[in-house]
Amino acid sequence: MDEALLRGLTPSVLAVIVRRGADFAAAEDAVQDALVEALRVWPADPPRDAKGWLVTAAWRKFLDQTRADTARRRREDRVEEEPAPGPAPAVDDTLQLYFLCAHPSLTPSSAVALTLRAVGGLTTRQIAQAYLVPEATMAQRISRAKRTVADVRFDRPGDVATVLRVLYLVFNEGYSGDVDLAAEAIRLTRQLAAAIDHPEVSGLLALMLLHHARRAARTAPDGGLVPLAEQDRGRWDTRLIAEGVGILQAALARDRLGEFQAQAAIAALHADAPTAAETDWVQIVEWYDELARLTDSPVVRLNRAVAVGEADGPRAGLAALAQVDTALPRHTAVAAYLHERDGDLTAAARLYAEAAHKAPNLAERDHLTRQAARLNARRGNHQS
Repeated sequence: MDEALLRGLTPSVLAVIVRRGADFAAAEDAVQDALVEALRVWPADPPRDAKGWLVTAAWRKFLDQTRADTARRRREDRVEEEPAPGPAPAVDDTLQLYFLCAHPSLTPSSAVALTLRAVGGLTTRQIAQAYLVPEATMAQRISRAKRTVADVRFDRPGDVATVLRVLYLVFNEGYSGDVDLAAEAIRLTRQLAAAIDHPEVSGLLALMLLHHARRAARTAPDGGLVPLAEQDRGRWDTRLIAEGVGILQAALARDRLGEFQAQAAIAALHADAPTAAETDWVQIVEWYDELARLTDSPVVRLNRAVAVGEADGPRAGLAALAQVDTALPRHTAVAAYLHERDGDLTAAARLYAEAAHKAPNLAERDHLTRQAARLNARRGNHQS
């Protein structure tokens, strides 16, 4: 039994059942029942048309559920609408599921979980492990999300920006448990890029590929973070870099710039530099200016301050940082870095230690703590 085949067909089959009139929760239950039936039947009697078989089986399961539910008698007029056996239309309905799962009424965490469940085909257990929460907690989150979108019309126009934001959130979760969410996000974004011709979809895919290309170099053998400037660039995946740059160039040529294309352009400039010292920081600052114009994001202005510090010197970087809200996460860490570049080791060590206390995760906290210890040791050596 090819479980990968079943997983790949699940979103499209689910979309067909929803389009035929089932609400989202009932449709997913029916599709899951059909998948169980397929696992039982197919080894001995594989169908000629796997999707058609699943659509027919899932619709029958839905109708059985409907008939058994007296509160849904109004659905009985659909009983005769069972699709005839045979090949299912070669229409990819996965795209509609993206828009449904990224519905604006859902919280970001619920939208991500529902996307992984309905479009990604991951089990509730896998999603729970990836987010390091109990399976029952994740099951409740997904159930609430399904109830929220149950009455949403499937033909309602979707918001591409919201879908992309959800996929970007999935990617940023990285890896934990037995599910590689970064790779899963790339897989889903590839699906979306194949289904919709949109430069920002291409921009997001390029951004993911360019960041993912550096993955092997981001951590030391002891699990510690390795800053970009210190990474072994020989460990970067040149195949992914070449693919990402090619996708980005095609998107930029359409002259419909968006934030993900601008972010990908910055990542491409980092990837193009043979060494950290050869990074084209002037051009990176220009792209951050474009990104700030597109998003007006304080996080963009924070990252721009780092780039300005590299392009024009740490004093210029600190001046740019002074225009950014000090309450922003990682503001203190950036200040520490720029003060170190400016030669003020006392202030830098204090700020690194302060940033460590504010760090959002253990790996970042350990990295910042080591930075503070390193500078304190240098100051001690100079004094002795």
